[in-house]
Amino acid sequence: MKLANQSTVAGFVLLGLSDQPKLEKMFFVLILLMYLVILLGNGVLILVTILDSCLHTPMYFFLGNLSFLDICYTTSSIPLVLDGFLTPRKTISFSACAIQMFLSFAMGATECVLLGMMALDRYVAICNPLRYPVVMRKAVYVSMAASSWLAGGANSLVQISLAVQLPFCGDNVINHFTCEILAVLKLACADISINVVSMGVANVIFLGVPVLFILVSYIFILTTILRIPSVEGRKKAFSTCSAHLTVVVIFYGTILLMYGKPKSKDSLGADNQDVSDKLISLFYGVLIPMLNPIIYSLRNKDVKVTVKNLVSQKCFPR
Repeated sequence: MKLANQSTVAGFVLLGLSDQPKLEKMFFVLILLMYLVILLGNGVLILVTILDSCLHTPMYFFLGNLSFLDICYTTSSIPLVLDGFLTPRKTISFSACAIQMFLSFAMGATECVLLGMMALDRYVAICNPLRYPVVMRKAVYVSMAASSWLAGGANSLVQISLAVQLPFCGDNVINHFTCEILAVLKLACADISINVVSMGVANVIFLGVPVLFILVSYIFILTTILRIPSVEGRKKAFSTCSAHLTVVVIFYGTILLMYGKPKSKDSLGADNQDVSDKLISLFYGVLIPMLNPIIYSLRNKDVKVTVKNLVSQKCFPR
């Protein structure tokens, strides 16, 4: 952070929806409710995977990590967003902005890798069920989860280290709700080609490689499922990976929606698109973490049974 102090910009102003105060109040209530659902839903999932010994398996271990990651990801940005909706001038210091960028970037990269690891777990479970206890033993799946977190953190450290070394000597208004790294880089008064190349390489590694890995895994999984003679057997086999597949489709589908749609060329359309892009990014940050526990709970009998036991206090004798 020493290099950050050389910048003439001591902090940033987060634009958010400052020009639309009526929308701010409405979105404050909506985002707050969604954030509370995220904390509750993912918190319950973490709790049930810890309390129920029947859920001490690789799949539920990864699910617990995913839930903890979603809580960390949203907590790194949503409190800042909520405060911005209520504060007339939304300022953030340079160091706080760097920390927020690091956490959100690290959590996003970690989730990409973790979804790939979960696909490998489902591949071994479906395609090599007899070897599953040996291949996916505790030392292995704990190492897989740890490597996901380390990879995401290392990638974020590289990207944010490059970003904070840039001089910010002009406009300090970030056209976003949070310190989104692309919005911050636009304010640098220096060549950002190294940052662009670095992020491009990171996108290939943390987006392209996991997507390819997941795709190949599910080709083998579906091929194996189709070979199962009984309809009931096929349904049971597919049900063990349907929740993960649903989360993957929503996660990467939203990313494609955010970055794959064409940009508007006229100024009025560009302004509307800026608002649209910010809102899509905001809801991407809360919708997926909110949906993950719902998807896994609805599609998983073991989780539903454990949750019912918790609610009825069977796990906690009076």
